[in-house]
Order: sequence, then structure tokens, then C-alpha cells
Amino acid sequence: MKRHPFEPARLLAGLTALIVGVGYGLDALGLWRAPGLWLFLVLPVGLALSGTAAAWTSVRRHRTPPTAPPPPTLS
Repeated sequence: MKRHPFEPARLLAGLTALIVGVGYGLDALGLWRAPGLWLFLVLPVGLALSGTAAAWTSVRRHRTPPTAPPPPTLS
């Protein structure tokens, strides 16, 4: 299987969507009374953090010299 680089921005965006979705889901089921303003504000804050992580990752990858790929293994 081809390996792909770790992308923290996608992780943060996914966790943000998961938190908002779970919060609204639990509120809809009546298991948790979610403060609407807090859940509404989690989305832009999470996306801003995701954008910051994407910019940081991009700068970091372009400044470091590429590493040699690992030698092929016999599997």
C-alpha cells in the first residue's frame, strides 16, 4: 500500500466536524442540553485552527530538505 504524509489540518477539521456533529446529535436525542452558541462557535474556531495547521505544515515541508526514500524491503 502506498504511504501518504500525515496531514494535521485534515485531522483537526475532521475532529471539529465530529465534535459538532456529536454535540448536535446528543442535543437532538435529548441526552445532553448543548449550549447552542458554544456549538456554533466551535466550527469557525476549529476551521481556523485547521487553516493555521495547514499553513504551518506547508511552510515546514517546503523548508526542510527532502529525505531519501527508505530502501525497498523484501516482503
